[in-house]
Amino acid sequence: MIWKRLRLTLEMIRFEHSVFALPFALTGALLAWREGGYASAGMPWKALWIVAAMVAARSAAMAFNRLVDADIDARNPRTRMRHLPAGLVSRGFGWVFVTASSAVFLLAARGLNGLCLKLAPAALIVIFFYSFTKRFTSFSHLVLGFSLGIAPAAAWIAVRGSLDPRILWLTAAVTFWTGGFDVIYACQDYEFDSAEALCSIPRAIGVAGALRAARALHVLMIVCLLAMAHSLGLGVLSLAGVAAVVALLAYEHSLVRAEDLSRVDAAFFTMNGWVSVLFFLFWAADILLFRPGI
Repeated sequence: MIWKRLRLTLEMIRFEHSVFALPFALTGALLAWREGGYASAGMPWKALWIVAAMVAARSAAMAFNRLVDADIDARNPRTRMRHLPAGLVSRGFGWVFVTASSAVFLLAARGLNGLCLKLAPAALIVIFFYSFTKRFTSFSHLVLGFSLGIAPAAAWIAVRGSLDPRILWLTAAVTFWTGGFDVIYACQDYEFDSAEALCSIPRAIGVAGALRAARALHVLMIVCLLAMAHSLGLGVLSLAGVAAVVALLAYEHSLVRAEDLSRVDAAFFTMNGWVSVLFFLFWAADILLFRPGI
C-alpha cells in the first residue's frame, strides 16, 4: 500500500521532470571543478550528493506546492483531476513526503560540506516560499525561477566550499529561463487567475503581452549565458551550446500564440527538457575537452 502511495506521489510531482534544473546544477559543479584545477579528490561522491540534494529539494518543493495549492487546484478545471483534489493522494501522506524529502536534502547538504549545510534551511525557505507568491505578486514566475536558479550556485559551493560571484550569471540565466517558460505555462490559466484574483503576468498584461514578456526573459537568459562563458573563459563548444539553446527557445515560442495555446505542454515540457540537457552536453564537453593549460 505504501508503495502505491509513493508511486502516486511521484506521479503527482512529475518526478521525471527533475531533469529541468539538474543539468544546470551539474554544469555549476563542473565549472567549479574546472576552476579548482580539475582536482578529483572526492568529486564522484560530491556529484552523487549534488544529484541527491537536487532531486530531494525539487521533490519537497513540488509536493509542498501541490499541498498548498490543493484547494485552488480543485476549483481550476485544468487541474481539478490532480492527485490531491481527486483524492488519489492524502494530504497526510503528502506532508510525510515533504518532510522525508526535506530530510534527505539536509542529509545530502551535510554530506557535501559545512557551508552547504548552513545554507540548506535558507534554500528550503526559498523553494517553499514560492508556493505562496501567486497570492500577492505577479512576479511569482521569477521567484520560481530563482528557486531553480540557486542550484548551480549551490553546486559551486558544494565543490569549492565558497561562492564565486561569476557563477551568479548562471543563476540569473536559469532564473530568467524558468520565469519565461512559467509565464508561457501560466497563460493557460488567464481566465481562472482573473476570476480567482490570483497574480500572474498573463493576468496583469494579457496573454499576448505575457508571451512578449516570456520572449524578453529568454533573451535575458541568453545574455547571461554569454556573460557566463566570457567571465570564465570558456571555449567554442560553450558558444555552440548557447546557439542550440537559442534555436530551441525560438522553436518553443513558435509553438504558442495568444489565440492558440493548444501546444503549451509541448513547449513547456518537451522543449525545456531539451534545453537543459543539450546545454549541459555542450558545456560539459567544453569543460572536459578544452582544459586550460592542456
